[in-house]
Amino acid sequence: MTEALLSIENLHVSYRGKGRSAHILDGVNLTINRGKSVGLVGESGSGKSTIAFALLGLLADNATVETDSARFDDRILRLDPKGTASLRGTDIAMIFQDPMTALNPMFTIGEQLVDIQRRRFPKSSKRQLWQRGEAVLADVGVQDAAGRMHRYPHEFSGGMRQRVVIAMALLVEPKLLIADEPTTALDATIEAQVVEVLHEMRQRTKVSMLIVSHSMGLIAELCDSVVVMYAGTVVETGPVREVLHNPRHPYTQALLACEIDPNAPFDATQDLSTIPGNVPDLTNRPDGCIFAARCPSRQVQCHQKPPQREVDHGHHYACWREAA
Repeated sequence: MTEALLSIENLHVSYRGKGRSAHILDGVNLTINRGKSVGLVGESGSGKSTIAFALLGLLADNATVETDSARFDDRILRLDPKGTASLRGTDIAMIFQDPMTALNPMFTIGEQLVDIQRRRFPKSSKRQLWQRGEAVLADVGVQDAAGRMHRYPHEFSGGMRQRVVIAMALLVEPKLLIADEPTTALDATIEAQVVEVLHEMRQRTKVSMLIVSHSMGLIAELCDSVVVMYAGTVVETGPVREVLHNPRHPYTQALLACEIDPNAPFDATQDLSTIPGNVPDLTNRPDGCIFAARCPSRQVQCHQKPPQREVDHGHHYACWREAA
Protein backbone atom coordinates (compact mmCIF):
# COMPACT_ATOMS: atom_id res chain seq x y z
CA MET A 1 0.00 0.00 0.00
CA THR A 2 1.45 3.34 -1.08
CA GLU A 3 1.63 6.36 1.20
CA ALA A 4 -0.47 8.43 -1.21
CA LEU A 5 -4.25 8.04 -0.88
CA LEU A 6 -4.91 10.33 -3.87
CA SER A 7 -2.50 11.17 -6.66
CA ILE A 8 -3.35 13.21 -9.77
CA GLU A 9 -0.88 14.29 -12.44
CA ASN A 10 -1.39 16.99 -15.07
CA LEU A 11 -5.12 17.61 -14.58
CA HIS A 12 -6.80 19.80 -17.21
CA VAL A 13 -10.43 20.92 -17.12
CA SER A 14 -12.10 23.04 -19.79
CA TYR A 15 -15.70 24.05 -20.48
CA ARG A 16 -17.07 24.05 -24.01
CA GLY A 17 -19.04 27.12 -25.01
CA LYS A 18 -20.67 28.48 -28.15
CA GLY A 19 -17.41 30.18 -29.03
CA ARG A 20 -14.06 29.26 -27.51
CA SER A 21 -13.60 26.86 -24.64
CA ALA A 22 -12.63 28.15 -21.20
CA HIS A 23 -9.51 26.37 -19.91
CA ILE A 24 -10.24 26.35 -16.16
CA LEU A 25 -7.49 24.03 -14.83
CA ASP A 26 -4.07 23.94 -16.48
CA GLY A 27 -1.83 21.00 -15.59
CA VAL A 28 -2.64 20.65 -11.88
CA ASN A 29 -0.73 18.06 -9.82
CA LEU A 30 -2.20 17.02 -6.48
CA THR A 31 -1.15 14.40 -3.91
CA ILE A 32 -2.87 13.70 -0.59
CA ASN A 33 -1.15 11.18 1.67
CA ARG A 34 -3.04 8.92 4.05
CA GLY A 35 -4.05 10.71 7.22
CA LYS A 36 -2.85 14.09 5.95
CA SER A 37 -4.69 17.32 5.23
CA VAL A 38 -4.00 19.42 2.14
CA GLY A 39 -5.31 22.95 1.57
CA LEU A 40 -6.24 24.55 -1.75
CA VAL A 41 -6.07 28.32 -1.48
CA GLY A 42 -6.52 31.20 -3.90
CA GLU A 43 -8.89 33.96 -5.00
CA SER A 44 -12.42 33.22 -6.13
CA GLY A 45 -12.26 31.77 -9.62
CA SER A 46 -8.83 30.21 -9.17
CA GLY A 47 -10.14 26.70 -9.81
CA LYS A 48 -10.17 25.34 -6.26
CA SER A 49 -13.76 24.09 -6.25
CA THR A 50 -13.35 22.78 -9.79
CA ILE A 51 -10.71 20.35 -8.50
CA ALA A 52 -13.05 19.21 -5.72
CA PHE A 53 -15.97 18.65 -8.08
CA ALA A 54 -13.71 16.91 -10.64
CA LEU A 55 -12.67 14.40 -7.96
CA LEU A 56 -16.33 13.50 -7.45
CA GLY A 57 -17.39 13.60 -11.10
CA LEU A 58 -19.78 16.47 -10.38
CA LEU A 59 -18.74 18.90 -13.11
CA ALA A 60 -21.24 20.21 -15.64
CA ASP A 61 -22.01 18.20 -18.77
CA ASN A 62 -20.01 20.58 -20.97
CA ALA A 63 -16.80 19.97 -19.00
CA THR A 64 -13.86 18.13 -20.54
CA VAL A 65 -11.50 16.46 -18.05
CA GLU A 66 -8.07 15.18 -19.02
CA THR A 67 -5.24 13.83 -16.88
CA ASP A 68 -2.04 11.85 -17.36
CA SER A 69 -2.64 9.78 -14.24
CA ALA A 70 -5.20 9.58 -11.44
CA ARG A 71 -5.15 7.05 -8.62
CA PHE A 72 -7.18 6.70 -5.43
CA ASP A 73 -6.39 4.14 -2.73
CA ASP A 74 -3.99 2.27 -5.04
CA ARG A 75 -6.59 2.03 -7.82
CA ILE A 76 -6.87 3.82 -11.14
CA LEU A 77 -9.43 6.62 -10.87
CA ARG A 78 -11.53 7.74 -13.82
CA LEU A 79 -12.57 11.36 -13.28
CA ASP A 80 -16.07 11.15 -14.75
CA PRO A 81 -19.54 10.56 -13.23
CA LYS A 82 -19.42 6.78 -13.78
CA GLY A 83 -15.82 6.41 -12.65
CA THR A 84 -16.40 8.19 -9.34
CA ALA A 85 -19.97 6.99 -8.62
CA SER A 86 -18.86 4.13 -6.37
CA LEU A 87 -16.69 6.49 -4.30
CA ARG A 88 -19.23 9.25 -3.65
CA GLY A 89 -20.79 8.94 -0.22
CA THR A 90 -18.57 5.98 0.68
CA ASP A 91 -14.81 6.43 0.29
CA ILE A 92 -15.07 10.15 -0.48
CA ALA A 93 -17.43 12.55 1.31
CA MET A 94 -17.87 16.27 0.83
CA ILE A 95 -18.89 19.21 2.99
CA PHE A 96 -20.44 21.64 0.55
CA GLN A 97 -19.93 25.37 0.68
CA ASP A 98 -23.33 26.62 1.83
CA PRO A 99 -24.90 24.87 4.83
CA MET A 100 -28.13 26.77 4.16
CA THR A 101 -28.79 24.82 0.95
CA ALA A 102 -26.98 21.55 1.64
CA LEU A 103 -29.92 20.06 3.53
CA ASN A 104 -33.37 19.13 2.22
CA PRO A 105 -35.97 21.35 3.96
CA MET A 106 -38.71 18.69 3.52
CA PHE A 107 -37.14 16.04 5.75
CA THR A 108 -36.06 15.96 9.38
CA ILE A 109 -32.39 15.93 10.28
CA GLY A 110 -32.72 12.35 11.50
CA GLU A 111 -34.21 11.14 8.21
CA GLN A 112 -31.38 12.76 6.27
CA LEU A 113 -28.70 11.31 8.54
CA VAL A 114 -30.23 7.86 8.08
CA ASP A 115 -30.50 8.16 4.28
CA ILE A 116 -26.88 9.26 3.87
CA GLN A 117 -25.74 6.00 5.47
CA ARG A 118 -27.78 3.54 3.40
CA ARG A 119 -25.19 3.10 0.62
CA ARG A 120 -22.37 2.65 3.13
CA PHE A 121 -24.23 0.25 5.42
CA PRO A 122 -26.96 -1.38 3.28
CA LYS A 123 -27.58 -4.27 5.73
CA SER A 124 -28.11 -2.09 8.81
CA SER A 125 -31.63 -1.46 10.10
CA LYS A 126 -33.16 2.00 10.27
CA ARG A 127 -32.93 1.87 14.06
CA GLN A 128 -29.18 1.17 13.90
CA LEU A 129 -28.61 3.96 11.39
CA TRP A 130 -30.70 6.35 13.49
CA GLN A 131 -28.65 5.56 16.60
CA ARG A 132 -25.40 6.09 14.70
CA GLY A 133 -26.70 9.41 13.38
CA GLU A 134 -27.69 10.56 16.85
CA ALA A 135 -24.29 9.60 18.29
CA VAL A 136 -22.30 11.41 15.59
CA LEU A 137 -24.56 14.46 15.83
CA ALA A 138 -23.64 14.65 19.51
CA ASP A 139 -19.96 14.14 18.63
CA VAL A 140 -19.93 17.28 16.46
CA GLY A 141 -21.30 19.39 19.30
CA VAL A 142 -25.07 19.51 18.69
CA GLN A 143 -26.83 19.79 22.04
CA ASP A 144 -29.83 17.51 22.72
CA ALA A 145 -28.97 15.37 19.70
CA ALA A 146 -31.85 12.96 20.39
CA GLY A 147 -34.39 15.77 20.21
CA ARG A 148 -32.71 17.56 17.29
CA MET A 149 -32.95 14.43 15.15
CA HIS A 150 -36.70 15.13 14.86
CA ARG A 151 -36.23 18.78 13.86
CA TYR A 152 -36.17 20.31 10.37
CA PRO A 153 -33.25 22.28 8.89
CA HIS A 154 -35.02 25.66 9.20
CA GLU A 155 -35.01 25.17 12.97
CA PHE A 156 -31.20 25.23 13.05
CA SER A 157 -28.82 28.18 12.92
CA GLY A 158 -26.18 28.37 10.19
CA GLY A 159 -23.51 27.03 12.52
CA MET A 160 -25.70 24.13 13.64
CA ARG A 161 -26.54 23.26 10.03
CA GLN A 162 -22.85 23.13 9.22
CA ARG A 163 -22.34 20.74 12.13
CA VAL A 164 -25.10 18.55 10.70
CA VAL A 165 -23.39 18.54 7.30
CA ILE A 166 -20.10 17.57 8.97
CA ALA A 167 -21.93 14.76 10.80
CA MET A 168 -23.32 13.52 7.47
CA ALA A 169 -19.79 13.34 6.07
CA LEU A 170 -18.49 11.49 9.14
CA LEU A 171 -21.28 8.93 9.11
CA VAL A 172 -20.07 7.33 5.88
CA GLU A 173 -16.59 6.88 7.39
CA PRO A 174 -14.77 8.20 4.30
CA LYS A 175 -11.11 7.78 3.49
CA LEU A 176 -11.05 11.30 2.04
CA LEU A 177 -13.12 14.25 3.25
CA ILE A 178 -13.41 17.29 0.98
CA ALA A 179 -14.48 20.53 2.65
CA ASP A 180 -15.38 23.30 0.19
CA GLU A 181 -15.20 26.66 2.00
CA PRO A 182 -16.66 25.06 5.17
CA THR A 183 -16.87 28.36 7.12
CA THR A 184 -17.69 30.88 4.39
CA ALA A 185 -21.28 31.60 5.48
CA LEU A 186 -20.58 31.71 9.22
CA ASP A 187 -19.74 34.54 11.59
CA ALA A 188 -16.38 34.62 13.33
CA THR A 189 -17.49 32.91 16.56
CA ILE A 190 -19.28 30.05 14.82
CA GLU A 191 -16.40 29.74 12.34
CA ALA A 192 -13.99 29.10 15.21
CA GLN A 193 -16.31 26.43 16.62
CA VAL A 194 -16.62 24.65 13.25
CA VAL A 195 -12.84 24.73 12.79
CA GLU A 196 -12.46 23.11 16.20
CA VAL A 197 -14.97 20.40 15.25
CA LEU A 198 -13.04 19.64 12.05
CA HIS A 199 -9.73 19.62 13.91
CA GLU A 200 -11.01 17.23 16.59
CA MET A 201 -12.60 15.02 13.93
CA ARG A 202 -9.33 14.72 12.05
CA GLN A 203 -7.41 13.83 15.20
CA ARG A 204 -9.98 11.20 16.16
CA THR A 205 -10.63 9.52 12.80
CA LYS A 206 -7.28 10.03 10.99
CA VAL A 207 -9.24 10.81 7.82
CA SER A 208 -7.40 12.46 4.92
CA MET A 209 -8.73 15.90 4.10
CA LEU A 210 -8.81 18.37 1.22
CA ILE A 211 -9.69 21.85 2.48
CA VAL A 212 -10.78 24.39 -0.14
CA SER A 213 -10.58 27.99 1.06
CA HIS A 214 -9.64 31.56 0.19
CA SER A 215 -8.42 32.03 3.77
CA MET A 216 -4.80 31.36 4.66
CA GLY A 217 -5.82 31.42 8.32
CA LEU A 218 -8.19 28.48 7.91
CA ILE A 219 -5.57 26.55 5.92
CA ALA A 220 -3.03 27.17 8.69
CA GLU A 221 -5.47 25.81 11.28
CA LEU A 222 -6.41 22.59 9.49
CA CYS A 223 -3.74 21.59 6.96
CA ASP A 224 -0.30 20.00 6.82
CA SER A 225 0.51 21.28 3.33
CA VAL A 226 -0.92 23.88 0.98
CA VAL A 227 -1.39 24.27 -2.78
CA VAL A 228 -1.61 27.91 -3.89
CA MET A 229 -3.63 28.38 -7.08
CA TYR A 230 -4.08 31.26 -9.47
CA ALA A 231 -6.34 31.16 -12.55
CA GLY A 232 -6.33 27.36 -12.64
CA THR A 233 -2.55 27.07 -12.26
CA VAL A 234 -0.57 25.86 -9.25
CA VAL A 235 1.98 28.58 -8.43
CA GLU A 236 3.37 27.32 -5.10
CA THR A 237 3.19 24.19 -2.96
CA GLY A 238 4.75 23.09 0.30
CA PRO A 239 4.31 22.51 4.03
CA VAL A 240 1.89 25.05 5.47
CA ARG A 241 4.32 26.50 7.99
CA GLU A 242 7.06 26.89 5.37
CA VAL A 243 4.81 28.53 2.76
CA LEU A 244 3.19 30.90 5.24
CA HIS A 245 6.46 32.01 6.81
CA ASN A 246 8.61 31.89 3.70
CA PRO A 247 6.39 32.51 0.65
CA ARG A 248 8.31 32.64 -2.62
CA HIS A 249 5.81 33.27 -5.38
CA PRO A 250 4.68 36.91 -5.75
CA TYR A 251 1.04 35.79 -5.78
CA THR A 252 1.40 33.92 -2.50
CA GLN A 253 3.07 36.98 -1.00
CA ALA A 254 0.22 39.17 -2.24
CA LEU A 255 -2.42 36.83 -0.81
CA LEU A 256 -0.77 36.87 2.61
CA ALA A 257 -0.50 40.67 2.49
CA CYS A 258 -4.29 40.82 1.99
CA GLU A 259 -4.99 38.78 5.14
CA ILE A 260 -6.41 40.80 8.03
CA ASP A 261 -4.77 40.17 11.39
CA PRO A 262 -7.66 39.77 13.91
CA ASN A 263 -5.28 40.55 16.79
CA ALA A 264 -3.96 43.81 15.34
CA PRO A 265 -5.26 47.08 16.87
CA PHE A 266 -7.95 48.78 14.81
CA ASP A 267 -6.70 51.62 12.64
CA ALA A 268 -9.38 53.42 10.61
CA THR A 269 -6.72 55.25 8.56
CA GLN A 270 -4.92 52.12 7.40
CA ASP A 271 -5.57 51.08 3.81
CA LEU A 272 -6.38 47.44 3.16
CA SER A 273 -4.00 45.61 0.84
CA THR A 274 -5.33 44.50 -2.54
CA ILE A 275 -3.97 42.80 -5.64
CA PRO A 276 -4.27 45.26 -8.55
CA GLY A 277 -5.53 44.14 -11.96
CA ASN A 278 -7.91 41.37 -13.00
CA VAL A 279 -7.80 37.61 -13.41
CA PRO A 280 -6.94 36.74 -17.05
CA ASP A 281 -9.55 35.63 -19.58
CA LEU A 282 -9.49 31.83 -19.38
CA THR A 283 -10.83 31.49 -22.91
CA ASN A 284 -7.58 33.09 -24.06
CA ARG A 285 -4.94 32.12 -21.53
CA PRO A 286 -1.78 34.25 -21.84
CA ASP A 287 1.53 32.68 -22.74
CA GLY A 288 4.20 32.47 -20.07
CA CYS A 289 3.53 33.19 -16.41
CA ILE A 290 -0.21 33.33 -15.71
CA PHE A 291 0.32 36.00 -12.99
CA ALA A 292 2.66 38.25 -14.99
CA ALA A 293 0.09 40.96 -15.82
CA ARG A 294 -0.56 41.62 -12.09
CA CYS A 295 2.92 40.90 -10.75
CA PRO A 296 4.93 43.77 -9.20
CA SER A 297 8.15 41.85 -9.92
CA ARG A 298 7.46 41.25 -13.59
CA GLN A 299 10.56 40.66 -15.74
CA VAL A 300 11.22 40.43 -19.47
CA GLN A 301 11.32 36.62 -19.49
CA CYS A 302 7.91 36.34 -17.80
CA HIS A 303 6.30 36.02 -21.22
CA GLN A 304 7.75 32.49 -21.20
CA LYS A 305 6.54 29.63 -19.03
CA PRO A 306 8.34 29.89 -15.66
CA PRO A 307 10.48 27.05 -14.30
CA GLN A 308 9.60 25.01 -11.24
CA ARG A 309 12.00 25.96 -8.46
CA GLU A 310 12.64 24.11 -5.22
CA VAL A 311 13.28 26.12 -2.07
CA ASP A 312 13.51 23.17 0.28
CA HIS A 313 12.33 19.58 0.32
CA GLY A 314 8.66 19.66 -0.65
CA HIS A 315 8.50 23.44 -1.13
CA HIS A 316 8.22 24.45 -4.79
CA TYR A 317 7.14 27.53 -6.71
CA ALA A 318 6.81 28.45 -10.40
CA CYS A 319 8.58 31.73 -11.07
CA TRP A 320 11.53 33.23 -12.94
CA ARG A 321 12.79 34.78 -9.70
CA GLU A 322 15.28 32.59 -7.90
CA ALA A 323 14.89 31.90 -4.20
CA ALA A 324 16.80 34.38 -2.07
